[in-house]
Amino acid sequence: MPDEGFSCLAGARVALRRFGLADLADFVAYRSSAQVARYQSWDAPYPRAAGEQFIGELMRGHPDTAGQWFQFAVVLHPGGQLIGDCAAKPDAGDPRQCEIGFTIALAYQGRGYATEAVSLLIGYLFAGRGKHKITASCDARNTASAALLERLGMRREGHLRESTWASGEWTDDLLYGLLRDEWQPPGR
Repeated sequence: MPDEGFSCLAGARVALRRFGLADLADFVAYRSSAQVARYQSWDAPYPRAAGEQFIGELMRGHPDTAGQWFQFAVVLHPGGQLIGDCAAKPDAGDPRQCEIGFTIALAYQGRGYATEAVSLLIGYLFAGRGKHKITASCDARNTASAALLERLGMRREGHLRESTWASGEWTDDLLYGLLRDEWQPPGR
């Protein structure tokens, strides 16, 4: 059964919640940073109209739509300041498998917020949504994201050479995976 009523997952310092229209300015701001966009699928600056459309679609969606990304707002907890987003995309052919991704505003990088947010997301997908496997990919030059995925127990399952055309160049992708049986919930 889809989690149509999803509202919030709270951790010690961050929470994952639905996006709202009040998030638009902060969302467009961090996505417009060339440093943040460097390893992502969009170009900076990020258009405000694209942000409005994107947030509007998220407000109507839910995290369990097979084959579609759902973005969770990452906010400071308590306080509610938007600092980034995490995403989940259940596989269209087998929704027991799910790909994840994440983006954190430059001012909040390097403080452990992404690790906490992605850990919350993984816990939600395994324990709350019954996923069997979670995967992620990242640009091979993005050593911070690769280290985060490995810190959370994800195993590097592949290295695709020059597999993505991004920002005018071919880039390598690193592929990661984690099975529910391998997952170690925080504090265990």
